Amino acid sequence: MQRSSQSTTGILLAFIAAGMLGFAFAAVPIYRMFCQKTGFGGTTQRAENTSDKVVDRQLNVRFNADIHRDLPWRFRPSEVQIRVNVGENAMTYYESENYSSESIVGMATYNVTPDKAGIYFRKVACFCFDEQTLQPGQKVDMPVLFYIDPEFADDPNMADVHTITLSYTFFRYKK
Repeated sequence: MQRSSQSTTGILLAFIAAGMLGFAFAAVPIYRMFCQKTGFGGTTQRAENTSDKVVDRQLNVRFNADIHRDLPWRFRPSEVQIRVNVGENAMTYYESENYSSESIVGMATYNVTPDKAGIYFRKVACFCFDEQTLQPGQKVDMPVLFYIDPEFADDPNMADVHTITLSYTFFRYKK
């Protein structure tokens, strides 16, 4: 009887361990989907179309650029700040240069601050949606087409937000 109990316990522990391992692998994509749906942590939203409604409320949108220390690129916004109306379609560019002697693939992560504004920040087109390959010495302008969702103006939690900062960090892409 004791042998059967030990076997059952062993099988149960093996299933628990396998479940925990599976959950560990699923946690990153689940967290990413959660952030994209809720704007948690300043995660911006993807939009299929541009905005068709502009609201009479202006915001400053600041732009920030960082690179990981292992990436030999120069990366910076072409303009530090713009002023936009809520709902207005706006475009800005980030400048990148590969100053190494090799072709390098990079990928950008992004967020906005304050975090609570992430749910309203809509990107229609962005270099951050895909890997970016820069050849040795290549310089490129990378566009971002975005708008602040008009519902932003109706949210009382956004009344104290006058500036939103869009930040990118570029990393060397490793498959």
